[in-house]
Amino acid sequence: MAPPDLADLARLRRARDLMDRAYAEPLDVPTMAAAAFMSPAHFSRQFRAAYGETPYSYLMTRRVERAKALLRQGDMTVTDVCVAVGCTSLGSFSSRFTEIVGETPSAYRDRDHSDHASIPACVSKRDTRPSRNGEARRLSMPVA
Repeated sequence: MAPPDLADLARLRRARDLMDRAYAEPLDVPTMAAAAFMSPAHFSRQFRAAYGETPYSYLMTRRVERAKALLRQGDMTVTDVCVAVGCTSLGSFSSRFTEIVGETPSAYRDRDHSDHASIPACVSKRDTRPSRNGEARRLSMPVA
């Protein structure tokens, strides 16, 4: 499949921005496709071609990213965090969190996060961003 053209990339960014901004809302592919002014099937194909993952995968990664921040605070239960980030199934949330982060939400919440306390939020966000395809790790690694 050919990569998305510049006009499609601009429309795909609209949908990606929607996911970044409204991650806690009930977003489905037709809603995201509408934001990109595309049919759901075309949107899904073009999104994957442009970003290397499905729209749902991207949305779940954003939700897990926000969940990690809420769990680091330590004042919410895993169930409350699950609901706060827009997930409706605790089991699915926990499975996806464990798949992306490598440990359960409870274990992540209970771990000591004081090493991130003195780091500026923008740097901490970059270094703790979950990633399915490794781009966050590649970008945060020092260039030799």
